[in-house]
Amino acid sequence: MTDPSSASLSSAETDDGAEAWVDPERVSLKNVLLPLLTFSVLLLIWEAAVWQARIPAWLLPAPTVIGEAFADWWRELLTHSLVTLYETLAGFALSIALGVPLAVAVVYSPVLQKTIYPILLALQSVPKVAIAPLLALWIGFGAMPKIIVVFLVCFFPIVVSTATGLTAVPPALMDLIRSLSASPYQTFVKARFPTAMPHIFVGLKIAITFAVIGAVIGEFVGSESGLGYLILVSSSQSRTPLAFAALVVLTLMSIVLYYAVEYIERLMVPWATKT
Repeated sequence: MTDPSSASLSSAETDDGAEAWVDPERVSLKNVLLPLLTFSVLLLIWEAAVWQARIPAWLLPAPTVIGEAFADWWRELLTHSLVTLYETLAGFALSIALGVPLAVAVVYSPVLQKTIYPILLALQSVPKVAIAPLLALWIGFGAMPKIIVVFLVCFFPIVVSTATGLTAVPPALMDLIRSLSASPYQTFVKARFPTAMPHIFVGLKIAITFAVIGAVIGEFVGSESGLGYLILVSSSQSRTPLAFAALVVLTLMSIVLYYAVEYIERLMVPWATKT
């Protein structure tokens, strides 16, 4: 028999607005199952609509036809995926290697802040689709033009997010650092950079999704390999199911890379990712 006092206590805690305990595994499973269920329903609607309207596969393939394209062309999809993945990661790494130090220099140098920032804004406003043909003309049709396009797409978000984080140190923490007579290097290592880390990863997560887009843009303009090239050639030859299969691979690649960056964030910035 339930103790009335304990029952009333539990009721009182609920009435007072105390947060109920929730099983994290159940919440995590729910967050996975709901999107999968929604996606499955959308696929069924797509499949039914295509067959009901008798839309030809070269115009809009059904999901089952796209699945057959995966089975028939998986070697080509894998080969071109590795090319796009290399271009994406190389350009992304280059943007980190140059973007973070530049942001630090801009924060510590008012002169650079007044001279470099306007140039960055001007470069960001230029459509990357317009730059890609020029890069192919100047450098050729190898991997380097695509890597540069990826770099240009990723560079601005990384610089801005890093600079924002470096200037977002709480005033109380800066007062404490000054009271301890810390050197500029110690201030950077102990205060500015740890504070900037969550902001940096926000920029990285934005940039990694742009990186895949940048690689595809470069492959559209001038390439002999890569998923963008495969989509372009397949569309021109009316092999639409193969083009859709390549689009699915691109989507999965973007999702995996995004969550890979998020996982690294959880390892490096655990204090900012706790819920």
